[in-house]
Amino acid sequence: MTASGDQLTEPSDPRVVASNLITQLKQSQHRLILAESCTCGAAAAAIGSVPGASNVFCGSAVTYRETTKQAWLGITAAELKQHTAESQAITNAMATSVFERTPDATISAAITGHLGPDAPPAVNGIIFIAVLQRGRELEPQRLVLRSSTRQSRQAEATANLLIAIQRHLSLPGHIPVNE
Repeated sequence: MTASGDQLTEPSDPRVVASNLITQLKQSQHRLILAESCTCGAAAAAIGSVPGASNVFCGSAVTYRETTKQAWLGITAAELKQHTAESQAITNAMATSVFERTPDATISAAITGHLGPDAPPAVNGIIFIAVLQRGRELEPQRLVLRSSTRQSRQAEATANLLIAIQRHLSLPGHIPVNE
């Protein structure tokens, strides 16, 4: 669900979504960088399975632990304490930081969230996504996953991250690289 409570779409196999995303990135001449937490690199793996991905995919910082978020992305202990690692504020900071640290990238996206099974009930199944493109405002999203198992939630979260990037590239006012 989005911040307004809507599901982005019925997620499909992340590899299928990744293939469509790679086509869209090639057409728009964008280069993508990711910062992943709860998906633990699954989005990068889905993208990497697509032939030709290296033309448009810079990589992914898999920052599962708080100390890795601090060391690799410059997220401060104070920010993590104030917002928690699984929050929109930290997700936004991750997307911004990985973007700033990857000069070749023209678009970034980040994801955090609680996929269970030991997540507090009030936040179990909630993920946060942020998409950032050079020359545009950061686009945050809060989603509630439909799946109930950790494995299915990870696939659903991965697909929703990739779909969020696709939707961002399709928005009115999208800035293609070649303009």
